[in-house]
Amino acid sequence: MTPADENILVVGRSLFDQLGSFQGLNFEPGKYLPAILLRGNHLFVPRSKAENDPNYKQIIPYVMLAFEDNVLYYIRGKRAGEQRLVAKGSIGIGGHLNDGDAGLFNLDEEHYNRVVEREVHEEIHLIAKFQNRIVALLNDDTTDVGRVHLGVVHVFKLAEPKVEKREAMITGLAFLTKKELVSRRESLESWSQICVDSLERLLR
Repeated sequence: MTPADENILVVGRSLFDQLGSFQGLNFEPGKYLPAILLRGNHLFVPRSKAENDPNYKQIIPYVMLAFEDNVLYYIRGKRAGEQRLVAKGSIGIGGHLNDGDAGLFNLDEEHYNRVVEREVHEEIHLIAKFQNRIVALLNDDTTDVGRVHLGVVHVFKLAEPKVEKREAMITGLAFLTKKELVSRRESLESWSQICVDSLERLLR
């Protein structure tokens, strides 16, 4: 199945507005995630449809890998699934959740987290132990990409800065300080720019 054909997890824009729409980061994920995971509040639609329909918000786990105050940075290569983000710098490992995970999303946050961790492991080999925390939700209606996505921001706190890439679309892998990330801000994708601007709060 090609990325355009897969059925991906979405919620209606109307549910997002009902729960309380916002621009940028929202540090109350507990207000949103239980409702998103609740049976009947989400559905799976073809990605090709969701990408061009602002009536849906695609749910995207956006995982920052952090060791102390340093955050993993990479550049999206030509094989990235979202072609509008190719060659952009990023501090978030993220991807769509598809209907192969359907059973999990009728359950709870613990099972959702297992799916997220599995997805990250498919892109990045995490050699060190880590703690997974959901720290915020992220919305950016100022771009065409952001208008149809809703990010769930995770921080994986690593015991050691030991990672290796698995996916060809990940290039230039490095742990960077906030100062180094700020110096690259203009070359980052918009979600990463938003996260860098609130990095201290996200890493608490």
